[in-house]
Amino acid sequence: MALLVADVLRHPARYTPHRLAATLGDDQITFGGLEEQANRVAHTLDGMGVGRGDRVAWWGHTSLAALPIFFALAKLGAVFAPVNARLGPEEAAEVVGYARPRLVVVDDTHADFVQEIDAPIVTHTHLADAATHASAADADAPALDERDPHVIFFTSGSTGRSKGVVLSHRASCLRSFPALAADSDGGTVCMFPLFHMAGWSLALGCWQSRRPIHFVTAPDAEALLDTVERRGATRIYLIPAVWSRVLERGVKGYDLSSLAEADTGTSATPPELIGAVRDALPHTVTRVFYGSTEAGPGTVLAHADLARKPGSVGLPQPGVDVRLEDGEVCIKSELLMDGYFDRPDATAEALRDGWYHTGDLGSLDDEGYLSIVGRARDVIRTGGETVAPGEVEATLLTHAGVHEVAVIGVPDATWGEIVCAVVVPAPGAGEALELDDLRAHSASRLASFKQPRRLEIVTELPRTPATGQVQRPLLLERITSAR
Repeated sequence: MALLVADVLRHPARYTPHRLAATLGDDQITFGGLEEQANRVAHTLDGMGVGRGDRVAWWGHTSLAALPIFFALAKLGAVFAPVNARLGPEEAAEVVGYARPRLVVVDDTHADFVQEIDAPIVTHTHLADAATHASAADADAPALDERDPHVIFFTSGSTGRSKGVVLSHRASCLRSFPALAADSDGGTVCMFPLFHMAGWSLALGCWQSRRPIHFVTAPDAEALLDTVERRGATRIYLIPAVWSRVLERGVKGYDLSSLAEADTGTSATPPELIGAVRDALPHTVTRVFYGSTEAGPGTVLAHADLARKPGSVGLPQPGVDVRLEDGEVCIKSELLMDGYFDRPDATAEALRDGWYHTGDLGSLDDEGYLSIVGRARDVIRTGGETVAPGEVEATLLTHAGVHEVAVIGVPDATWGEIVCAVVVPAPGAGEALELDDLRAHSASRLASFKQPRRLEIVTELPRTPATGQVQRPLLLERITSAR
């Protein structure tokens, strides 16, 4: 049986049509309702000339209106290409120009910002109005292959121009593991926007087990906690930066008794944060996931290993192989991307002999547990020595005066680069925090060449919108241009 994304909806729509599929605030839709809307949109798009292999860009904020568009394109064999909703018109035009879509669909909030886009454009409202007159019967789609491209996710571009990660129907279905809380249909709360792979992967995982996905418009602590309580959700997955917001706000006052899984990952996860999550939600299990848009879910640290393997991202998922090449983490599995759209050189660099080279630096312990120590391109070379920023950051985060920290290499005439700690101080510690404090604190844990030689105090670190990862190149640019 072929793994096709449209079948992820067809099956629950046929057998459990009245069961809830998705919510966003007060809005909700059932599997049967979503299937009907997807069919109507598919017939409408087919009438607009969209067919198998065509790319359709979608530029919008998270909304339930995106769901029938996503499935309609899957039914037609067309390729869904979501554009970051936070981009400005010129930035969006650059991404759309790269994708060369047959059609661009925009939500109403972006309707006034499309002058720069050189492609046919239709708004959500126009498409929905047209779809009301279309057939609700299943779209008469062409014979599709599970290896056909299904979606293109664009990288954040924080280190250069965006690259489009192409995923097949098969990869999308395999990445979307069904929800694990089998004793309840409460569903999962999703903090990720729908231009991000994780949002769709979490949703597809819920739908494969006939459970709902609960979206929020922004990863706000109150909105997330309220959604868990209101919908009786059984799972929530938050990146570390958002968990920090939730913990700062506190969970008191909310009924979170339905919650069984409180997971995290995507970026560096300090053991102290894991401990805080466990203290706040002792009735749940917590796991740490490691993966990427290009590779999908790679490894997971099980709940039982949290205390035994602090700082680790765990063991490879079933069907995933992991190895290190000169310290770089490489992954091989059926979940890998097909490549970068229209970027053969970048594809050849990333995919070699069936292995995806992540660019992450890692270590494997004697039990095969993986730890991430930094990014290959973030490695600092100072005085002939090599420093992994992640190792230094983990140490500095244990200083009471440090709330957040990013470590970067700053050009230096003597050393080539020096280790620079960019710190968001803990409340009340700003004026008192000094470089000598950090060096003394790290002296027993880090070699002298790994200790920071420069300290910069900032109010916040620049992060990517969806995943909260620190944008080191932007941080370096700001610091070096200020002097």
